[in-house]
Amino acid sequence: MPGWLEAMLGEKFFNPCMIHETSKKNEKNIFCLDCCSSFCPQCLPPHRPHRLLQVRRYVYHDVVRVDDLEKLIDCSSVQSYTTNSAKVVFLNERPPSRPFRGSGNACLSCYRPLQDPYLFCSLACKVKELLRSEGGLWKELRECEYLPLPSSCELDEGQLTPDSILESTSATSSASSGGGGAAGAAALSTVGTEAVSQRKKRSGTGRRGPDRVPGPEMSSRRKKGVPIRAPLF
Repeated sequence: MPGWLEAMLGEKFFNPCMIHETSKKNEKNIFCLDCCSSFCPQCLPPHRPHRLLQVRRYVYHDVVRVDDLEKLIDCSSVQSYTTNSAKVVFLNERPPSRPFRGSGNACLSCYRPLQDPYLFCSLACKVKELLRSEGGLWKELRECEYLPLPSSCELDEGQLTPDSILESTSATSSASSGGGGAAGAAALSTVGTEAVSQRKKRSGTGRRGPDRVPGPEMSSRRKKGVPIRAPLF
């Protein structure tokens, strides 16, 4: 196994950096393939010329974007998940959510239920299975001499939003912004009209003035007096 791969799979990410304990965003979420170590964004400048990977968190587990990891190793057989418009794969094995009963597709290493046609649930499970065959892992590796971080890495906290939250917020944001279309304008116009009506009711606008003769509609709206019971004989 290459040194960088063994170090990355055994690394504990998102621990606070001991050098920048008092700084913000001091979680170690960047891995240097050349130094085989992780560090926080504050320690990034000396590692700029090196090959770097940013590790992210998804449902409390470490993930890496497929676009970045595909430059180093083939990930086509590892089940990926789409979040924040990006595909990610888990680095390490996760505890199974339910016992595998022998029906359907499952990970070849840990037997976690999977979707077709994937064979592994994480990168670690694939590496573990390939190490059992001679030369199997090296056939999957790819040469990569340049792997920079995204330009927005310093501002990216590495936290990914689950799809379920994205789907619920996308409809709200599109309705509030209106998309610049007629539907959004109509919705805003309706809301504005209702707000004006409510203000008029609170301020008393539209009530009968001193010189105004009450009409039949206003007479029907008058508050009735206290009813008087007829005497009993």
